[in-house]
Amino acid sequence: MAKTPKYVYLFGNKKADGDGSMKPLLGGKGANLAEMARIGLPVPPGFTITTEVCTYYYQNKKTYPKVLDPQVKAGMAHIEKIMGTKFGDKTAMPLLVSVRSGARDSMPGMMDTILNLGLNDETVLALVKATNNERFAWDCYRRFVQMYGDVVMGVQKRPGEDHEPFETVIHNLKHERYHEDIEDTKLTVDDLKELVVRFKGLIKERTGKEFPQDPWKQLWGAIGAVFGSWMNDRAIVYRRKYNIPSEWGTAVNVQAMVYGNTGERSGSGVAFTRNPANGEKEFYGEFLINAQGEDVVAGIRTPEPVVQLKNHLPQAFAELENIRKILEKHFKDVQDFEFTIQDGKVFMLQTRNGKRTAFAALKFSMDMVEEKLIDWKTAIRRNPADQLDQLLAPIFDQKAEKAAKVVATGLPAGPGAASGKIYLNADRAAAAAAKGEKVLLVRNETTPEDLRGMIAAEGILTAKGGVSSHAALVARQMGKVCVCGAGALQIDYAARTVTVSGQTFKEGDYMSINGTLGNVYAGEIKTAASEIVQVLIEKSLDPKKSKTYQMFKQLMDWCSKVTRLEVRTNADTPEQTENAIAFGATGIGLCRTEHMFFEGNRIDAMREMILADNLEDRKKALAKLLPYQKEDFVGIFKALNGYPATIRFLDPPLHEFLPHEDKAQQDLAQKMGVPVEKIRNRVKELHEFNPMLGFRGCRLGIVYPEISEMQARAVFEAAAEVQKAGIKVRPEIMIPLVGFKKELDLQVEVVHRVAQEVMKEKGVKLNYLVGTMIEVPRGALTADEIAQTAQFFSFGTNDLTQTCLGMSRDDSGSFIPAYTELEIVKKNPFATIDQTGVGQLMKIAVEKGRSTRPDIKLGICGEHGGDPDSVKFCHKIGLTYVSCSPFRVPVARLAAAQAALEEEAASAAKKPAKKK
Repeated sequence: MAKTPKYVYLFGNKKADGDGSMKPLLGGKGANLAEMARIGLPVPPGFTITTEVCTYYYQNKKTYPKVLDPQVKAGMAHIEKIMGTKFGDKTAMPLLVSVRSGARDSMPGMMDTILNLGLNDETVLALVKATNNERFAWDCYRRFVQMYGDVVMGVQKRPGEDHEPFETVIHNLKHERYHEDIEDTKLTVDDLKELVVRFKGLIKERTGKEFPQDPWKQLWGAIGAVFGSWMNDRAIVYRRKYNIPSEWGTAVNVQAMVYGNTGERSGSGVAFTRNPANGEKEFYGEFLINAQGEDVVAGIRTPEPVVQLKNHLPQAFAELENIRKILEKHFKDVQDFEFTIQDGKVFMLQTRNGKRTAFAALKFSMDMVEEKLIDWKTAIRRNPADQLDQLLAPIFDQKAEKAAKVVATGLPAGPGAASGKIYLNADRAAAAAAKGEKVLLVRNETTPEDLRGMIAAEGILTAKGGVSSHAALVARQMGKVCVCGAGALQIDYAARTVTVSGQTFKEGDYMSINGTLGNVYAGEIKTAASEIVQVLIEKSLDPKKSKTYQMFKQLMDWCSKVTRLEVRTNADTPEQTENAIAFGATGIGLCRTEHMFFEGNRIDAMREMILADNLEDRKKALAKLLPYQKEDFVGIFKALNGYPATIRFLDPPLHEFLPHEDKAQQDLAQKMGVPVEKIRNRVKELHEFNPMLGFRGCRLGIVYPEISEMQARAVFEAAAEVQKAGIKVRPEIMIPLVGFKKELDLQVEVVHRVAQEVMKEKGVKLNYLVGTMIEVPRGALTADEIAQTAQFFSFGTNDLTQTCLGMSRDDSGSFIPAYTELEIVKKNPFATIDQTGVGQLMKIAVEKGRSTRPDIKLGICGEHGGDPDSVKFCHKIGLTYVSCSPFRVPVARLAAAQAALEEEAASAAKKPAKKK
């Protein structure tokens, strides 16, 4: 007989069916609630409905497995037994529950929560009688009707409405009765009863349905709403940004309610075991007295810092300080936890690894190694590679910031500097950013519906809310600059204005924010380089005076201890090369020689070569380019100081070097002393319907071998000169766009001939390699043949993606957003390697290339070389190096180290356990 599947896991009374390792099944929240119960923390009892039910729900037309109903009933009986109360009890204290989502990866604010479930017109009276606190009971009921109406019954903003409909009802009642926006805590019992009546009326008006009175009907409605919220718009946008698979699904957590709104000895809060903005080891967070948890994160009331709790409830504060230490010692990471205090007693509602800024992640990891909580390898894994470039982001220029006018101050919720045009609506902010504007999203408080605008913005500024508000939490995770709770801001959504310090700013006006200090400034402020850049690149700051640099250096040093994959840079000038070497690059993976032809007078010689009618004239023009190319290579080889340089010969089609506008053509004709018709005719001759697949790459060198000859001579003459000066030189000549072995053979013949000539002329011996760029599918599929000639491959994944997918990188913006939304592609394939398509071609090329030449050097030089997921894929398929832009080098180094550690962990997990 088949075993009945277990869909419900219980926790409470210091016991649990599950534990912290079961996040794929129980979700992050459920797994950690079980873990906290197991280690003896005060967790209200409850049960978790697994993520498998979510998968079933979507695969079976939003229905549930038959065995779920009895398991949920058993779960409710488990809570009733521990709490000593009954669900739906009309005569004594009724059991009320919260229903919350819980994805495997934390998705703060993206899915739905319902509190105080189980209240109706009769159980609210039983709650009044049991607690002897009429105000508390009716406050819980009005909150529940509002949440249920919004989350389960779908009462939401209509087009043109600036405020949530329930909030409008509250606002109207306050102004009718008090003529001002009083705090919710000052509403009377009569006010709360009237709100319940009006809320029910709003639900009936907007949905045509009555608010349900049956607690079990309420529960199943709430469970369905949480599963349904897995596919809501904001959750989809969030998952897409953070690469969370939709097939993971969410769990549902049903837990006994504890109440922070019973009076002055109760409250709720959100806290972190350390400061997630700046990494300091301090109890950080916020609380509100006489409030439920949603009040703290909603930003409607401005909370107090959690350290002030000792002035209100010293015993509860002391208990929380102890819990803070227990959590870090047990989970070995900074925790973000929610708590409720009911009549002086502390309850833990959830814990999770805290979202953090890149700077905080760096400091946490360094401090925890020092405290012996984690080892250095764990510290490497604790720094998200895709956030590391935050540490290199600009800060405000000190002089410019000092001269700027501070118009308001708020809470520093996301460090850094941001200037932009203000927008008061997420859609308008996203639209402006899509046009290339730098945007500041300014709101009274943000909600999950603002996510698109938050992603688009340089920075986020709110008038309300604290450091654990939605804005602060999401900004920290995204690495956005954020200032919250700048109460001096008067925001008029209808007029699209912000008034502060006697000034009125309209949408489109500039403001600036310092998320490290919490300052808000009028206008745009000039930025300066980050501390790390000031130390490494500008050499304007003493390394000993920068703690940020010292921590960054330690992290990079640790990365070097474990990394197998080398990191090179894409650089075309000595300056770019020096910058990349300063960041730890071990050579150049792509030097685009065509970039050298666009500077100054060089473009004239290049155009002269293109316009030449015969070989002799072409050679004359190329002779003018030779000294320029040589000079550039001398500078680059010196900057490399012995590191290798992969130099790609001319790649783009020739039409790119000629002007296409009539006026520019006339100017060029006059400058070169040729008829304008000659230029027009040459442009016409060179016109191609699809230049990406046309006369470019090695095809140019085959038809015009004199071009390759000039480039080879420039490389080798520069190498000879630098080598004679006592600096080791390691050139690697890369022939682009090879799909046939014969193409490479013809070009390699030219390179070897010129190398021999230069070595003989200069009396030197040069060590060099000749290889190719694998960027067309045929090159990958015939890699075993090509490797007979090629000493190295470098994957040009920009073009390999274009030719494999049949998509133009330049035109893909018109459909890729829709493709990612529809999950046709998980990520933009021009940002992250398409592993199942393009990645398969790369694997084939690696295997075939090594079958012919086992010691072949393998690299990647497309834009993907700086993307952490792509770097890890390159490690996995056994490449020698990745290459990326200079400022992405630290990101790639960290990703490469993490890839090595992941491989080490996977290998260790496969080994059989030693017998005792």
